[in-house]
Amino acid sequence: MEQGFIKVAAATPRIKVGDVVYNAQAICQEMEEACERGAKIVVFPELCLTGYTCGELFLQQLLLEEASARLLDIAYTTKGKDALIMVGLPVERKGKLYNAAAVLNNGEILGMIPKANIPSYAEFYEGRHFSQGNRKPEMFEFGGKKIPFGTNILFSCTNVPGLAAGCEICEDLWVANPPGTSHALKGATVIANLSASSETVGKDEYRELLVKSASARLLCGYIYASAGEGESTQDLVFGGHDLIAENGIILAQQKRFAGGIVYGDLDVQKILYERRRMGTFGGEPEDDYTVVPFQLDVTQTKLDRTFGPMPFVPGDEEMRRQRCEEILSIQAYGLKKRYEHTQLSKAVLGVSGGLDSTLALLVTVRTFDLLGLDRKGIIAVTLPCYGTTGRTYENACRLAETLGVSLEEVDIKEAVSVHFRDIGQNPENHNVTYENSQARERTQVLMDLANRVNGLVIGTGDMSELALGWATYNGDHMSMYGVNSGVPKTLVRHLVQYYSDICGLRELSEVLQDVLDTPVSPELLPPVNGMIAQKTEDLVGPYELHDFFLYYMFRCGFPPAKVYRIAKLAFKGLYDPEAILKWLKNFYKRFFSQQFKRSCLPDGPKVGSVALSPRGDLRMPSDASARLWLEQLEGL
Repeated sequence: MEQGFIKVAAATPRIKVGDVVYNAQAICQEMEEACERGAKIVVFPELCLTGYTCGELFLQQLLLEEASARLLDIAYTTKGKDALIMVGLPVERKGKLYNAAAVLNNGEILGMIPKANIPSYAEFYEGRHFSQGNRKPEMFEFGGKKIPFGTNILFSCTNVPGLAAGCEICEDLWVANPPGTSHALKGATVIANLSASSETVGKDEYRELLVKSASARLLCGYIYASAGEGESTQDLVFGGHDLIAENGIILAQQKRFAGGIVYGDLDVQKILYERRRMGTFGGEPEDDYTVVPFQLDVTQTKLDRTFGPMPFVPGDEEMRRQRCEEILSIQAYGLKKRYEHTQLSKAVLGVSGGLDSTLALLVTVRTFDLLGLDRKGIIAVTLPCYGTTGRTYENACRLAETLGVSLEEVDIKEAVSVHFRDIGQNPENHNVTYENSQARERTQVLMDLANRVNGLVIGTGDMSELALGWATYNGDHMSMYGVNSGVPKTLVRHLVQYYSDICGLRELSEVLQDVLDTPVSPELLPPVNGMIAQKTEDLVGPYELHDFFLYYMFRCGFPPAKVYRIAKLAFKGLYDPEAILKWLKNFYKRFFSQQFKRSCLPDGPKVGSVALSPRGDLRMPSDASARLWLEQLEGL
């Protein structure tokens, strides 16, 4: 419950059709198990107290009376349990029969939601027994107490900000205008669906698609509990396909025909952040709503939810290959448009033998191939200086050769030495001036060379460097089009690996593999025994950590303490908590202090859900304070 996490459950007990006493016991048993696991919202299937397949037995007075009596028993057993429970049953009201969901909490029946859409087609004939539910809630006497009855009821947790639950029943999800839409617009962040969806070939895929799309469209958590074993198989089979989704992602689902309980950890804070972020979310919900308050204990949820250490990189190999191809296409077509607009045919870029410049060169080659331009129009420039090693220099030259582009070398040591003399910089003082002078000299050479050949300077810096400000202002920070500006460092590596896998050229693949094995470095300090002396990740921290921090801070809106909590889970065994906290503090300091560099970025394509362009996703003042974010990390 703390930090917005709430454990929920969809439970499918094994029932006996018409045996209400047995079914109530089965429901209570699974309810006990779910509550012991820490579930705060537990959803059972449609009509599970009697069985969905009772047919004409629904008209029997005895069945209805027993169902009502057993519901009161179940409600009593919820006393002292810290959860909101939803159970399906038939309910008679004013001479009509309704397919309803009873919502229980701490010994009370808080309300009943009738099914709004009654199917009477194909194998379904609910209209034979049940009436359509009323939307505007009316008070209904049940068990000696008056409770609201109607589809338009929300259950709002008074001590967990943003946690509000709405309910719909089976067919309600499958129609053009589900009740859940109105619930979400009214403020529901969790939608429960009590269902009895029979199995036919391929229906599980469609059901999953419906749940995913509903949670994505409504920006909510969605709990779908479906009938399973014990239902009559006279004409249909029920598989108990339970699903839990959040914002278009399936968090958990039960294997069909398995039965039991499936758990998921919803993140209410993330749901609220998504709604704030998307200015188009909203509309006019129906006015006739009743909001029923309830309370839950605010404790730290023991998370079953996992967080991959590389949120920008798909874990599935085939999906990763598809993502790499898509990103390379976005980069290349973005650059292609710039060349079509400028009507130029030359490209100039600095190649260092490192990952970023390698990716930029590969993208430029793909762009020239799309345009039908001669690859010799791509001028790869190697700019050796004090920190250049033989390994990176040779890889830069080999890349140009194997890709068939032009190669030029401009040794900048003499020019930088003259510059040091002009500004009074001691060349033995390896400070920031020593480093940045080299980066700016390289950019000056590239810009002037592009003027000479009438071409564009292609930027090589990636999004992770932009987030940290790990670029020399008006040095490698500047270009005429930054093809990597939307690509995080953890993904750059996979893009280069993908290109190596598909290029079909042994020589090119070999050099790309060596680039992948080279430590990340700006090579601005002299080598030690011929080896790279300046390793970026030793200075600013591991990029896999910073990419993780960036994603959950910027894409999900998590506060620092929450980022720290899930980072410890994601990187358990890789980094100790002290190291994670150290680099997290460094991340926030650099992210805020270096915004001035991002405020004047050159053009470049957005490729994913996170982008730092000042003209697009990140309209942030350059002088904003990081105090609130850093203070939250103190004492952790």
